[in-house]
Amino acid sequence: MRASQVEPLARVAFQGELGAFSEEAVQEFFAGAAEPLPRREFRDLGEAVLSGEADYGMLPIENTLAGSVLAAHDVLLASELTVVGEIIRPIRHCLLGLPSASLSHVRRALSHPVALAQCTRFLLAHPEIEAVAAYDTAGAAREVAGRADPTLAAIAGRNAGTRYGLAVLAEDVQDRADNQTRFLVVARPGSPPPPRPRGGRPKTALAVETENRPGALVHVLLPFADRGINLTKLESRPGAEPWTYRFFLEFQADASEPAAQSALEEIGRRAARVRVLGSFPSWEEA
Repeated sequence: MRASQVEPLARVAFQGELGAFSEEAVQEFFAGAAEPLPRREFRDLGEAVLSGEADYGMLPIENTLAGSVLAAHDVLLASELTVVGEIIRPIRHCLLGLPSASLSHVRRALSHPVALAQCTRFLLAHPEIEAVAAYDTAGAAREVAGRADPTLAAIAGRNAGTRYGLAVLAEDVQDRADNQTRFLVVARPGSPPPPRPRGGRPKTALAVETENRPGALVHVLLPFADRGINLTKLESRPGAEPWTYRFFLEFQADASEPAAQSALEEIGRRAARVRVLGSFPSWEEA
């Protein structure tokens, strides 16, 4: 009788330290069958995936309060990464400090700038607390845990506090209870799609560069409207030359559908460059 073979865990790179919200997204999307690989910067994440060191990457692309995560867009637009999935996660921030500390002690709060932007009301209500940018939420928690300073705290998730032995000094410090972040799962070109137990309507991500002339963007967008294809996101980022721009788009259709194919062919004739980043099922809760 042959012993059953155990499927290897998917290696998934994410930006930040263990305990970050991105790691939580990795575990949920892959149903716990993943090996999270922390990386300091988004570009390090992209390099890990493209080099084969990681099978996939988990990129936070936008937040309902802070908006787009621009560094994540730049990694997508400047590399050959493809998009193979998405997940939307609720984000609940806590003020984390040493077990001996209290809210009245805190004078500085460390966190990622995107996280700080989600907690403006709390910070305005506590002007004695200085917001200090850090490279990651869980990384901020780890730093606080390593320093015996009751005036120092981190804004991060409860899981990060548990991992690094910190106390919750204030919970739900985000501006709204419905705070959420959408993550994109990225891979090398030609990689098989990750296992996906459920999924909604297909979506496609697209990178477009336009000519520097009046109406260039309008002419790129019209083929979608003419065919009844709904655009769900449009983000402008600087191009390779001064005062030129690249656009990240998402629309509700698979790139292989006839209407989408027709639109993409027309856009290809109108734009300077077009690259389909990938089609994938939209996230739906179980």
